[in-house]
Amino acid sequence: MSGDGPLSGLLVADFSRIVAGPYCTMLLGDLGAEVIKVESPAGDDTRTFKPPVRDEESTYYLAVNRNKRSVALDLADKGDLVLARRLAHRADVLVHNFKPGTTERYDLGYEQVAAANPGLVYCAISGFGTRGGAALPGYDLLIQAASGMMAMTGEADGAPLRTGISAIDVMTGLHAAVAVLAALNHRTATGHGQLLEIDLLSSALSSMINQSSAWVAGGVVPQRMGNEHPSLFPYGPLPTADRELIVVAGNDRQYRTLCDVLGRPDLAADPRFASVGLRNDHRDELRPELEAVLATRGADEWAGLLTRAGLPCGPINDVRRGVETATRLGLEPVVDVEGVPMVRNPVTYSLTPPRYRHRPPALDNAGESIRAWLASEVSAKEPLDA
Repeated sequence: MSGDGPLSGLLVADFSRIVAGPYCTMLLGDLGAEVIKVESPAGDDTRTFKPPVRDEESTYYLAVNRNKRSVALDLADKGDLVLARRLAHRADVLVHNFKPGTTERYDLGYEQVAAANPGLVYCAISGFGTRGGAALPGYDLLIQAASGMMAMTGEADGAPLRTGISAIDVMTGLHAAVAVLAALNHRTATGHGQLLEIDLLSSALSSMINQSSAWVAGGVVPQRMGNEHPSLFPYGPLPTADRELIVVAGNDRQYRTLCDVLGRPDLAADPRFASVGLRNDHRDELRPELEAVLATRGADEWAGLLTRAGLPCGPINDVRRGVETATRLGLEPVVDVEGVPMVRNPVTYSLTPPRYRHRPPALDNAGESIRAWLASEVSAKEPLDA
């Protein structure tokens, strides 16, 4: 296997498609794992998610599929199915997001594969789990609706809205990657693999943190509040003389700093606004006082004054300006992966940095060499040549 990194030497059989699974396996690939992306002859659905494109390739597909090599296998074809099973038997990690019950029909279920490969870490991603929701298809938008995320996203008097990204898919992919790493650590200690099951709905409920806790622990159903925070004020966009500015006063000290910069120390001394809870209760009285002062200067001028005072604040950027901001701050957000600009892995390692070895693969780009390797009678852990 090629490359280095903390997961170098591990083989990941990636039977997943769209976002959650591919994002998980891309992160593993960034850390050095050899990832074989198994696709149907039609390819991953996201190859068709256009526009936008780069050189006729979907930028959606490109976003979550670097550091992989593709082989097209038709599981309905007996010969291809034999190769798919061989891959599963040789892998250290297998990730899929087939509907529950599908892999068992192909003798690719966990119990079936683990009988021949007991050290396998097998990660199965579904929409609604393997019990009452096993037959339900899982898509990010559907889970946002089912989980309550949409119901609390949008203006108070407006319609429920989805987030601007496939947030639940991404969070599920992150949870899956953490689970795989934990299971690999357990395997190192014990020699045993295991089955990992993660569903999008459970991942959504966990990732909604304070909002799901509001109901589970407090009996409160969160409602849409637009850009307002249910527990903090000011914490969001406020109008200035020219455009809105994000202003954060997450504690009493920050609020006092805000009042000092605005030249309104009386607002800090006002007993109605003396604590986080009181400011939250009296936000409708505090808001016009803050807006009146902010209206005297533009957003950039206020941002400079508030930032120098140590208060979190900033403009509302589009994605282009977001990347430019990260670049200006020295975060180097973009990497070139064999000619494809991509957003880098967000973690910086002092000793084992992520490696960007392969651009997102064309469909079946390594099919010939992978099929030959799988067809050969080599040892199960014989490496696949680069």
